[in-house]
Formats: sequence, structure tokens, C-alpha cells
Amino acid sequence: MTKRRLPIGIQTFREIREEDCYYVDKTAHIRRLFDEGTHYFLSRPRRFGKSLFLDTLKELFEGNESLFAGLAIHDRWDWSQRYPVLRLDFSGGGYYERGGLREDAMAQLQDLAEEAGVATRYESASACFRHLLGALSRQAGQRVVVLVDEYDKPILDALEVPDVARANRDFLRGLFSVVKDSDAHVCFTFLAGVSKFSMAGPFSGLNNLIDITLDPRYSAICGYTDADLDTVFAPELPGLDRDQIRDWYNGYRWRGDEKVYNPFDILLLFDKRKFGAWWFETGTPTFLVETLFKRRVSSLELENMLGSSELLSTFDVDDMATEALLFQTGYLTITEEENLGGMKLYRLGYPNREVRQSLNRSLLRYLVKDSTRQMANSVRLYRLLEANDFAGLKTLFHAFFASIPYEWYNNNDIAGYEGYYASVFYSYFAALGLDIRVEDSISHGRLDMAVLFNGNVYLFEFKVVELSSAGAAIAQLQERRYADKYRGLGQPIYLIGVEFSKDERNLAAFDVERA
Repeated sequence: MTKRRLPIGIQTFREIREEDCYYVDKTAHIRRLFDEGTHYFLSRPRRFGKSLFLDTLKELFEGNESLFAGLAIHDRWDWSQRYPVLRLDFSGGGYYERGGLREDAMAQLQDLAEEAGVATRYESASACFRHLLGALSRQAGQRVVVLVDEYDKPILDALEVPDVARANRDFLRGLFSVVKDSDAHVCFTFLAGVSKFSMAGPFSGLNNLIDITLDPRYSAICGYTDADLDTVFAPELPGLDRDQIRDWYNGYRWRGDEKVYNPFDILLLFDKRKFGAWWFETGTPTFLVETLFKRRVSSLELENMLGSSELLSTFDVDDMATEALLFQTGYLTITEEENLGGMKLYRLGYPNREVRQSLNRSLLRYLVKDSTRQMANSVRLYRLLEANDFAGLKTLFHAFFASIPYEWYNNNDIAGYEGYYASVFYSYFAALGLDIRVEDSISHGRLDMAVLFNGNVYLFEFKVVELSSAGAAIAQLQERRYADKYRGLGQPIYLIGVEFSKDERNLAAFDVERA
């Protein structure tokens, strides 16, 4: 196989096909969608290929057969049928001020009407939309295909201004209700976005949507699989460590059998020929980080959160569950499914090294407020761990905790303190990209944290004490024989008991013992 052009930043199906770019064929999914339903919704994180998929739908329904030569759907589609397509795209606007969404929606609808030669006389977006659907259907003698890209961006943009966010949500509710009211003129609908807002939100007027977000049959409708990398992108693999690619970027799951990669990460890796947090760095998760701190969510909890399908699939302006926020934005993914008395539960964790390392760096940066010092601390931690300098580790963390402002400790009970202190330790190690196991379960209990690094195993137990309890943390490590699980590795094992003083707001003990 010969190398092709990498479609970095290209969301236009025609350009990818005509410019001989790499393309992962998703058209078999379209055939199934068309055969089995009418109105669909899909949620996926940013830069996962949603816009490209919608553009593929547009080209297919418009009957541009030459673009689909050699693809799965080509011989399974009636090319004599051409459908009018009405596509709304909310990815480009800024919706922070009241009225901005209405102005943008009206502009898009009027442009679409002008392109189709349809006269419009309505000042209401809903009325204009309804008129346009009917006119396009009558004009073409075919029912209309409605595609909506980044439907939720007008709400997400305004989350920090709740009144505007609610107004945008209500506007979209009225706009989307037109699709159901105009059912006689619509043959297929596909809405896509990062988040799924509750049925009481923008979808209450379109309550016949089929949500395929967690449908295992469509788990790979966006993103690349391992098989895609080994076949479509085979010419790009020489010179790159295949296991390292999996560790850095694979791991997203929406209940399907296969994990998937974010396409943006893979394309940037093949272009730059080095590993980096390419997807993470394209978005600034400031709102997310602030929300986690405001809600006192320990970074250790992010490795092992639990949520129901209802909890993960919906949220609203005034009710954003932490689990839903993290899952829908792509910072956590499904790692395990459980059935609890007929209720489906999903265990969540980081999808891969990129997200674990980068998010924890962001958490630390937010806490330290000084990226230079935070980086210096991280480098120092790495060097001390390389040298097994435990006295230096104690000094480093003591100095760090001493620098944290008093207000960070307010409104915490003793359990909250333990989670907070432990999360600082965890985030420092996770930000270095080390192999970390959190709350690793054994027959005698649950270990707080294990770190495997440089041929050594470090087992941590964290405790908050009113006064120093003279080695209670390390005693627990010994009594529960946490080291036994790791002896088979044949590596040196160190037990590290870390105790925090609630009164002094710093380390009370940092005991180390070779197991």
C-alpha cells in the first residue's frame, strides 16, 4: 500500500474522496440507519468525526454516486433516488449573548432558502423552517433529509450565563419540534452533538428520536478501530511502536466490543511522528476543572466512577451530573458494565494515557496557579522517584502542601481532607504518565494507590489524622498484606504510609518500608 494524504482538519467528504485522502468507511452504518428508523441522535466528544459523518450523509442522499465507489454502501443504495437535504450547522457561531442563536439560525435558513430558490417571508425561525421543509419537499417530489451538526453548542457556549443557556435551549426546543410537526415532509433526521440534554430540554418537541449513543451496533460509527489502523493506515505504522499507540490513544467505548481511537489524535501522530496530547490540547477544559474543584471531586474518583444509562445520557443547564459531564465530553469512558437488579450500571475510567496525564496536569495547574512551579515540582518528583529518594519525596510534598492557600481547605470534613490530599498525590503521579492502579482490590481490602515505575512497585496508603497516629497507615499496608498481589512481578516493593494532619494541613508522617 502507498501513502495517502492525511485528512487533518478536513470535514468534507467530497474533498477526502477527490483528494485521495485516507478514509475509514462508515457507510455500512448508514444503510442500517436508513433501513431501521427515521429520526436519530448521536452524542460523541469533540473531534470524533461527527461533522464528516453528517457530510457523508448529505452527499449520499443527494445522490453523488461517484464519491462512494468502492465503499460498503455503493451496491446497496438506489442511486436513482435523490433527496433534498437541509443541513443546519451550529459549530461556527458564538452564542454567549441573548438573541445570537436566533440571528444565526435565521441566517442559515434564509441562505438555504435562497440556494433552493424558495421565497421566505417569515420572521420566526420555526415558521421559516416549517415553510422551507414543505417547499423543498414539494419542489423535489421527495421528502427532506434534515441534518443538524453541533446542535448543543449554543447551550454549551452559554453555560456560564445560565439565563442565556436556558433561552438557547428553549429556542432549540421550538425549532426542533418543527421536524416532528412536519413529519409528512421529512424522510430522515440525524442530529449530532457532544452532549445529550434531557428530554425536557431541546428534544421535548422531538420525542421520537432514536438515541444511538450507547447502542453497541453503532459504537464505532465515529472513531478508528485497531483494525482500521492496521489496514487503512498500514503505510503510516512503520517506525511507530504499536503498543505505545494503543496506550496513548486507544480506549474509548460506547458499549461495543471494540475500543476506538479519536481520529484527530491518530492523524496528528502520523503527521508529526511523535506522541503528544493532540486532542486534549485543542480544547481548554477550564469549565470542567473548575466544576470538579467546586464539587470537591477527588481525582482518584475519576478512575472508578459509576453511573446509570439515564445518568450518562442526559443532563441539563441546571442539572449536570459530574459523571455525565465527564463521559459526554470524552474525559471518561465506559470500562465495565454491571447489572444491578435489572438496572444497567456503567463503571467509568480514563480512556487512555493522553487523557489521564493531561487532565491531571490541568488539575494541578489550576491548584498551583503557577505552571512553571508545577512543572518544576513534576520534574523533581520524577527524579526523586528514579533515585528512590524517599526523604526527598517527603520534603517535596511537604513544601507543596504548605504553599496551598488556606481557602482550599474550607468546608471539608475529615473524609474530604483524605480525598483531597490523596488526589494531590495521585494527580502528580498521573500527570507524569506513570502506571498507576487506584483502589486496587485484593482479598484483604482495597489499596489506595499503586505505582509501577522503573522496575519498582510503590504501594501507598493515605490517612487523615487529628494527631500523628504513629505509623497507622503503614501498619495497615502490612496487616492487609497488599504486597502479596505484586510479588509475582519479581520487583522490589515499597510500602509507603502517608498521614495528613487536619490541624496542620500538611504531612504528619511519610513512612517507607521495603516489603
